[in-house]
Amino acid sequence: MSVTGNEFRNAMSRFASGVTVIVSKDADERLHGITVSAFSSVSLSPPLVLICIEKTTGSHEALASAEHFTVNVLSSEQQETSQRFASWSPDKFNDLDMTTGELGLPILNGCLANLECKMSQAIDAGDHTIFIGEVAHAHVFEGDPLIYFRSDYRGLE
Repeated sequence: MSVTGNEFRNAMSRFASGVTVIVSKDADERLHGITVSAFSSVSLSPPLVLICIEKTTGSHEALASAEHFTVNVLSSEQQETSQRFASWSPDKFNDLDMTTGELGLPILNGCLANLECKMSQAIDAGDHTIFIGEVAHAHVFEGDPLIYFRSDYRGLE
């Protein structure tokens, strides 16, 4: 007997995770951004991270053709930013506090960390693609993380 999608989603909601916003550009140089909690380090040498992106999202194709992407690890002050990038809004980058990173992509200000990555590989994984990036530049700041648990935002209590 196989577990249903709802059962699996419910079980996975019990795993607390940090929240990131991934930024990339598509082939036409348009910016794309998406909220992602499926993020992990992979290797220290070389420094690799992975993100898992559903194939039906608007940012999937942009990532699939991207040479670079940025991982922005959100702070507890950035719940609105997470919600903005989780939406289908075409205006996600309007009036956003950001700067341009060394790889030419926006990095969001106010984050706990910004990782500028060179695309290393893409791995087909069911209804998602696992994108692996080699970290070229890392920027680290102080603060508390934005946490996602049981389909809601949490803090460190």
